[in-house]
Amino acid sequence: MKVVIPGGTGQVGTVLRRALGGAGHEVVVLTRNPRGDREVRWDGETLGPWADEVIDGSDVVVNLAGRSVSCRYTPANLQEMMDSRVRSAEVVGEAIAGAKRPPRVWLQMSTATIYAHRYDAPNDEVTGVIGGDEEGVPRYWAYSVEIAKAWERAQEKAETPSTRKVALRSAMVMSPDRGGVFDVLLWLARLGLGGPVAGGGQYVSWIHDRDFVRAVEFLAERDDLEGPVNLAAPGPLPQRAFMRALRAAWGVPVGLPATKWMAELGALAIRSDTELLLKSRRVVPGRLTQAGFSFEYSEWSEAAADLAGRVRHGRSGTPIPA
Repeated sequence: MKVVIPGGTGQVGTVLRRALGGAGHEVVVLTRNPRGDREVRWDGETLGPWADEVIDGSDVVVNLAGRSVSCRYTPANLQEMMDSRVRSAEVVGEAIAGAKRPPRVWLQMSTATIYAHRYDAPNDEVTGVIGGDEEGVPRYWAYSVEIAKAWERAQEKAETPSTRKVALRSAMVMSPDRGGVFDVLLWLARLGLGGPVAGGGQYVSWIHDRDFVRAVEFLAERDDLEGPVNLAAPGPLPQRAFMRALRAAWGVPVGLPATKWMAELGALAIRSDTELLLKSRRVVPGRLTQAGFSFEYSEWSEAAADLAGRVRHGRSGTPIPA
């Protein structure tokens, strides 16, 4: 099948492109800076030749476009996140609506951040609580939820009657690739900084890269599934336990704890934001599980061991010392 991935040059796009291309599918990436023969230029904002060239006649569109969340959550950066996500979704919808042979399915990236910061119960697609009204959290966290809602709304409003639409409410995709979230967390653990943050009770939701790819393939083929779908392993766990399992996978015995203010200093140093560390994302894959999807990696300890092994022996071709 022909798969088009707008915004497919980041970590998640790299994971999808590698796996789907390796499985024999034709994969085309839309990017502002094309460098290969299967990369096509677009600006993420306006229709152009790319619409007729790659969207028309494709089978699946997986839209990953949007400004990276790996940044400081300043008002300017938050606005850029909003604008880039909403406008790219709108223009993908316009391209699909104008296609003579539209794709059969449009998988639109969304985020598990849409759910409320909570500890008491997991969030699935039916009973989950949408965030934005929580007490005792920074006010700007609500804007992250508004971004997610606007992102999904842009897809919902697109007039694409011949194309099934799915919003991928994805947790953090864990892969061994350089610069990805697992790479950063492993780096912290190897430095001895992989302990509990602010007590470590906040839940971490995640999905192994192979299960992410398998879920995308599953959703592409299941004509009965549309709307929001959580892409998260069924075993979210508190941050203290999450990092303990990661340290065990690499063989690091100790991880120093960090307070909230220490986490803020660390986030500032790596130009990130503490929401990524402190928000409790307790998300479970209700619709995927009900549809019969089976996870290869449902427990974090097994996933962490696999990812650490791939880093040691596969990422650079040379084993890395502990």
